[in-house]
Amino acid sequence: MTAIGVVGAGAAAAAACYVLDSATDADVTVLEKSGGVCGRAATRRRDDVTYDYGANYLKDDDQRVVDLAHEFDDGLVEVQGDIGVFDQTGAVSEGRENQERKFTYRSGLTRLAKHLFGATEATVHRRTRVERVVREGDRWTLVDADGERWGPFDALLVNPPAPQTATLVETADWDAAARDDLLAAVSDVDYRSIWTAVLGYDFELDWPHYALVNTDKEHALGWIAREECKPGHVPDGESVLVAQANHEWSVDHYDDSPEANVAALADHVASVVDDERLTDPTWTDHQGWRYALPETGVRTDALAAAEDAGWYCLGDWVAGEARLHAAVRNGLETGERLAENL
Repeated sequence: MTAIGVVGAGAAAAAACYVLDSATDADVTVLEKSGGVCGRAATRRRDDVTYDYGANYLKDDDQRVVDLAHEFDDGLVEVQGDIGVFDQTGAVSEGRENQERKFTYRSGLTRLAKHLFGATEATVHRRTRVERVVREGDRWTLVDADGERWGPFDALLVNPPAPQTATLVETADWDAAARDDLLAAVSDVDYRSIWTAVLGYDFELDWPHYALVNTDKEHALGWIAREECKPGHVPDGESVLVAQANHEWSVDHYDDSPEANVAALADHVASVVDDERLTDPTWTDHQGWRYALPETGVRTDALAAAEDAGWYCLGDWVAGEARLHAAVRNGLETGERLAENL
């Protein structure tokens, strides 16, 4: 039986596994370094509150992906409200007139990958960090942080962000010319970092938008969103804001005290929203995303050469668009390509 190894359980990997399950009889093994799935489309829960603290929603911008989400529509909900804008001074104005629909799940965006993996016979091993890739003849072996070897595999799907993929490429025991060309291409993908504060309040906010985005990229904040605009996420009488700092602020403060970062972002939120109460949240959470949003795409010729050897890169950085729907679409297309090549 054909064996496929998957590094990372992000949205693209979940979509690829979904395709492979229906198109092949391959045995699929997924190794995920964290305790969850769906990558930066991440969800946490606190008491009766659910919040998406990485990617914010699934954008209605690709009909195939939207149709796929509706195949697993248990708990699929539409985010309520429009997105306004604010500038470097914090002045707020209305956004575009024609705004796309936005989706998540009552249980959070992570549900998408859980649905996709759950519809397959793929085996997902969590808290298993792949540290090395070995080429043995025409097959692949993955070595984890504990030295355990997985495989051999006939093909690999590699889903981590480009910088982490580059580390695997660099240390891979593989044909030097093909490896070096792939390494050069992957290393050229630039990323924006995002430091996120989650701010919970025991009162309801009265403002008309779902979210505000800083369009001139000159404000410390890049994004403010209200989780109560997602049905089932926040109990009545409460508010939860997800505040994402811009790239420069995130890089400058990435290793600072989380408490200080949260307090600073709460102050910025209060200023933009013009509500002094927001400086004093009832509870908080935070997350740093060092490789949050790819700024550039990747050379497709290097990816094609690697695929000839059975190494398939996938994710939003391969798609060249830092959006959840782009990652899912790329996973579907990569899975189809691998299935055809098998």
